[in-house]
Formats: sequence, C-alpha cells, structure tokens
Amino acid sequence: MNDNTSILLDGASLTRADVVRVARHGATVRLDSGQLAKVRRAADFLAEKVSCGEPIYGVTTGFGSNADKLLGAHRVRDELSGGNPEHHEGSLLEELQHNLIITHAVCVGRPFAPEVVRAMLVIRVNTLMRGHSGIRVSTLESLAELLNRDIIPVIPEKGSVGASGDLAPLSHLAIVLLGGGEAFYQGERMPGAEALVRAGLQPVRLSFKEGLALNNGTTQMLACGVLALDRLQMLMDTADLAAAMTLDAFAGRTRAFAPEVHALRPHPGQVATASRFLELLEGSTLADIAYHLVPRFRPWLADAWSTPEGQAHRFDISWDYVPASQRHGKEAFYSRFLPFKGGKKHQPQDAYCLRCAPQVHGAVRDAWDQACRVFDIELNAVTDNPLVFPDAENAQVIEDQVISAGHFHGMPLALSMSYVKAAIPVLASISERRTAKLVDPANNDGLPAFLIGNEDATDSGFMIVQYTAAALVNDLATRAHPASVYSVPTSANAEDHVSMGANEARHVLEMTEDLGHVLAMELYTAAQALQYRQDMLNAARELAISGDWAALAGKINGAPRQDSPHYPQFEREVRQLMQALAEAGDFHGGTAVREALEKLRGQIAFMQRDRAMDGDVKRICDIVASGVLVA
Repeated sequence: MNDNTSILLDGASLTRADVVRVARHGATVRLDSGQLAKVRRAADFLAEKVSCGEPIYGVTTGFGSNADKLLGAHRVRDELSGGNPEHHEGSLLEELQHNLIITHAVCVGRPFAPEVVRAMLVIRVNTLMRGHSGIRVSTLESLAELLNRDIIPVIPEKGSVGASGDLAPLSHLAIVLLGGGEAFYQGERMPGAEALVRAGLQPVRLSFKEGLALNNGTTQMLACGVLALDRLQMLMDTADLAAAMTLDAFAGRTRAFAPEVHALRPHPGQVATASRFLELLEGSTLADIAYHLVPRFRPWLADAWSTPEGQAHRFDISWDYVPASQRHGKEAFYSRFLPFKGGKKHQPQDAYCLRCAPQVHGAVRDAWDQACRVFDIELNAVTDNPLVFPDAENAQVIEDQVISAGHFHGMPLALSMSYVKAAIPVLASISERRTAKLVDPANNDGLPAFLIGNEDATDSGFMIVQYTAAALVNDLATRAHPASVYSVPTSANAEDHVSMGANEARHVLEMTEDLGHVLAMELYTAAQALQYRQDMLNAARELAISGDWAALAGKINGAPRQDSPHYPQFEREVRQLMQALAEAGDFHGGTAVREALEKLRGQIAFMQRDRAMDGDVKRICDIVASGVLVA
C-alpha cells in the first residue's frame, strides 16, 4: 500500500472508489473542519441535556431490553459494600459506554483481512462526521488516527446479525481505541494497548453516547459489500473478455450482439454487455468466418505433412466433402458456401453459453448496478441510534431532538447483497459451460479432445480443468442461499427482526474469489483453444498459398475416385477452397482478445503435451485477481 492520497471526509461525499483507495491502497483521511463544528455541536448538546437530568436512551438509560432502566447518581453496589466503595474511574454514564464496548466484542472466527478493517474505519469515521451521533471531536479524531497510523484492530469475522447494526465487530474495532483488544501494527499482532503506545496514541475514555456511536451501524456489511462490488466489477469485465476469447476460439457468430437486436429488449446490462462483446471482438478474422474455411483437428501422424514446416505442426487437419448427390434441397446454402464440412457446424446460431451471454452477463450487471445504488446511499448515511438533532425546530421535549429510530437495520444492504449473491453462481455457471464446451470433442467445433494432440494416447490435456470449474460452481451455488430471509431475534426479543446483512456481505466478498477462479479456468482453457484454432486455420492457409492442390485435396475425406465423372467438379471446388483460404489473410482473434492472449502467453506457455499444470493454474488465478487483463 503506497497511495499518498489524503481523502477529505465530510459525511456527504465518500465514494466506493474512496473506500477502495483507503482499504487496498493505503490512502489516509482528513476531517472537514466545517463538519467538525457540527460534530462538536451535537456532543455539547448532549452534555447540556445530561446536566439538566433529561432521560435519554443509551445515555441515561440502559440499552436494548434494558432501555427501561434509568441510571442513578451513584452505584448501587457501592452502597452494598458497607461504605468501602470499589475503585471506579468516571461516572456511571461513562461506565455504561465503556461496558457497552467491552461486553459486545465477542466475535469468533479468523480475523478479517486488513483491507476490510481499513474500509470499516473510513466508513465509520465518515458517518460520524455527519454530526448526528453525539461523539466528541477528540474521540472522532482518535478513531481517524487508528486508520492514518495503520493500526488494524483484530476483528473476527462472525458475530453480527446486521441489527442493531454490526454491534459485535464494531466493538472489536472500538475496543482498541480504549486500549483493549488486539491489533495489527506494522504487520505484527499485539495487544491493542501496545499498538497505541507504539503508534504514539493515548487510550480514549468514552463520554455520553460514544459507545453507541462507535458500535451501532451497518459498517461491517457496508465495508465487505463495497470491496465485493469493486472486485465484482473487475470480474464482470473479465467474464466478458473470457467469453469473447471463447467465442473467437469457436469462430462464433456475432450477429446476436447487434445493437438493433438488443434495442428490442433494452435491459441496461444486456445492452452494455452486447456492445462490449462487439468491442472485444473488433478486428477478429475468426468470428463470422465462412463455414467451409474452418478445418477439423486430426491427430498428427508422421506422414501428415510433406514439408518441414508442416512437420513442425502439432496437428493434422481435415474436411469432409459433400458430393452433389447430397446437396438436394440445400442449393441455396451451397450457393453461398463451398461443399466442405470442417470444424464449424452448418448452423447460424451458437450455443446458449455464447449466444445468450449478453442476457446472462447483463443480468448480473443489473444486479451489481442495483447494489451500487444502495451502497452509494449508505456510504454517506447516519446509521447509529438514537439520532441527535440539536437544532430541531419546534422541539417540545427531549424526544424531539434525540430520536430513537432504526437506521442501524441492514435490510437495504442485505437484500441488495442477496441479489448479487444469487448472480455470482450464474456468472460462474455460464463460464463453466463454455469451458466444458471447449474441451468436449462432440461440441467444440473441430478442436482436439481436451485441447491436446494426444497422438500417443497418453495425454489428458485440459480435461481436469473443467472439473475444478465444476466443483467451484457447485460450491458457489450451495452458498447462494440468501441469509437475509432468515431472521433470528436477539436481545431478549427486543430486537425481534434482524437483517443478517453482515453474513450476506461477507459471503459475497468470499464468493468473488471463487468466481475469479472459475473465470481463470475459462481463460486458461480458451487461450489453448484459440491458439489451436488460429494455428489450424493458418496452417490451412499456408497450404493453400503453397499452391499444392494435391496436398490440400489429401486433407479432404470422401473425395471421389480420380476416374469418377464427379472428379472434375471436386477438383474445381477444392481449387475454390484453396483460393478462398489463400486470399483470406492471417487468422486471429479480436484486437482486445489478442492482447489478452499475449499477456497470458507471457506467463503461461501453450501446452503441446501434458505437463504439470499446478503452476499454470496458480499463475492464471493470480493474473485474473490482479485485474491486469482488463486494466
């Protein structure tokens, strides 16, 4: 992390991109002085009302099911101790806030990654900058310093039900501010108090409502969701690229992506995806190629090629000849295409996993867009409770200025994450179907089985790559059940409906990693297939350019005997095929697809024969995770 950017927080203008810069790239934060004045006004207002003896929820009362209990002037247990009061620092009101944090830090599981905690910190500071939470400026500045000095509280992943906000994880975040808990500092895990000392900070003693301000809100689910949406944006672009590379490898059809087609069903994501496919495939000499030009793979044999250049190929090629007697009723077709069947099936439409990619990828984009809309609102919302309105007009009683509401309830985020959660396995599934089609000789339009020559029957090629993708798709599908539909009441049924949004967002963030792996499997496989397709077509072209009619005719099955009356027609049509191939120019994928292939080939070589693939798989997964292919 080396971003020197300093982001100004004012409670109103934080963006998802800002959160990512802080979380993943080390940007620091500054606090807007104008907003700090509003923060100070709310804190001073609370202090004034407390001094007047006003009953205020969470300030002079207990929390949750204890809300009906008013705090007294002194501790009951001190009276019971026979005049020997225990040693306590601060008032009951301060003890209430302190105890709220230390008793609520009860999460379990492995710690969140530092990027999630940094995202939580910037989000929490920003919402408190709105000036409706009652926190003091000094406490807010200390919270910002945790972030700026890179103190990362240890927050176990599991323990929030998403209402009243993310209480337990936020308590783990806040307890370090008090000198408790644990934190990572300069990469070392240590007690929170020690981290503060090393960073030159002092522990904070909480004042009125500050415990509630620190731990009551949707911060964990918002942080996980923002990071997931950022990663998913890159993966959606990666999925489009993978599909385009696969379509080029199939020498597929692009008419299904035409703008006039999608204008008839203008879902925004679908329209954008179709347009994106056309951009990625621009410059391709494989897409929409004439059927008769595409040869079919045939295993290499020693006598497959007569020239040294041909002998260097890792394949042989072939076509089937369609004699005149089998063209009845198909005259219109054969007036446009030569009577040779190679790798490309004579059909004007591709499989759903290619032809319907705009509809599927686009629907995922629409789910992502909806979640982005919700999260953009939440980033600059106030989500703790109660809300402080020190300057409310026509206020008659304290309840008009300190209002208990429900902004901590995470259901808006939870439901939007449920939508995305269902979309992720869909995007993974269609990618796996393309991978499966690439390796299947019955469906890969003339490519070798499992994309390997296998002339000695010893090679498995890319067979097991599809197994990995299939396993991941199944795992993603089983994790797609929405957490938001299953509320478990808490706090003695005072909090009787909760969102489970923290689980939802955490699941989505985790699932994006496996989605990236599935897409990596497709790209790994599609690169092999595309190179085969290009090389086979270009080998056919080189053979045609050589002018060796007999050699080209030798690649065609079903040729009539030379003494047959049909032989002159066969020879004429083979020469037409030769001319079409010779005039075609170099065969290659779209410009963007070629650039991606070159990047992949810079780290992962074409696989001519079986080799250990674990290193390849790790590299392709790292390449996808880095975003370099779609940067």
